[in-house]
Amino acid sequence: MATPPEHKTLQLSEAKLGLVSVSAPITGRVVSNDSCLKGKSASFVKHTTIDVSGTALEGNCLVGQAFGVLAPGLNEKGKPHKVRLYSLSCSSDGEDGSGKVISTTTKREITEEQSSQKDNDDSNDHRLFLGVCSNYLCDLKPGDEVKLSGPNGKRFLLPLAPKNHDYLFVATGTGIAPFRGMAIELLEKVGTTGQIHLLMGAPYQTDLIYDDLFRRLEKKYKNFHYHTAISRENQPDGTQGQYVHQYIEKKLDIFKPLLNNPRTLLYICGLAGMQSGLFKVMAEQEISGGYFSIREKLESINPTDWELSQIRRGVKITDRCMVEVY
Repeated sequence: MATPPEHKTLQLSEAKLGLVSVSAPITGRVVSNDSCLKGKSASFVKHTTIDVSGTALEGNCLVGQAFGVLAPGLNEKGKPHKVRLYSLSCSSDGEDGSGKVISTTTKREITEEQSSQKDNDDSNDHRLFLGVCSNYLCDLKPGDEVKLSGPNGKRFLLPLAPKNHDYLFVATGTGIAPFRGMAIELLEKVGTTGQIHLLMGAPYQTDLIYDDLFRRLEKKYKNFHYHTAISRENQPDGTQGQYVHQYIEKKLDIFKPLLNNPRTLLYICGLAGMQSGLFKVMAEQEISGGYFSIREKLESINPTDWELSQIRRGVKITDRCMVEVY
């Protein structure tokens, strides 16, 4: 497979990093903490806004960056909980337009029953595992204080000249957070006329995050296109549900010209491994050139047979492809 053609290095917005250390966090105050899901869902996802006015974070967080949250209390070893990073879900000027209030998208982590992993673990302990920081954040009420650090991240950012590009944003789960901020920034702050396609993957329709907002933006702006890939529900035509890479493969009439356009930038954010399906489809359809190169050992393998471990070792992304997975 051919190496992508050379092009000018993409210049990203200049980000400030580590203004607030974990050892000396600032104190933010919760402004609101409301559900951002569509109707009833088995998931619990909040849009959490935090006032950071008068601190080093005020006005210094760029869309695409993250900030750290320090949950109170101690872990099982009697040490303070480690910092957890959360993506900003607001534009660079914050929820308030002046950078004083930042936001994130918080999902309660409630996973299957705990299982014995060490010799001294209790095999009869069948409690659910509850994420320490996610549940702490979701429980916060307006007025509550929260310890924060950051900002973090210098790669998953918008370009320095955002009007010069078209965009494909692909998200699953709370990976939608930065794209909420980016869509608002590009459409309502920058005023770009470039094409913006946002593809959101979710198990069920009720798991779509910020769905009402994106549908409003699509009605308001002709250059914004909102797509959803629902994996565990049948499609309106009765066919099986689909993942984001299957949606792109089905809609190549839209996405192939978009990805073949040298103006286009690709952003991927969500569950680890989601990029593997995307990369396989892009390689199969020969639309990967501008976004990643394939190392020699992987070139001899048909993309349909690629495994996640091989992709991680054998694919090198370019500066036109931003990946943030967890």
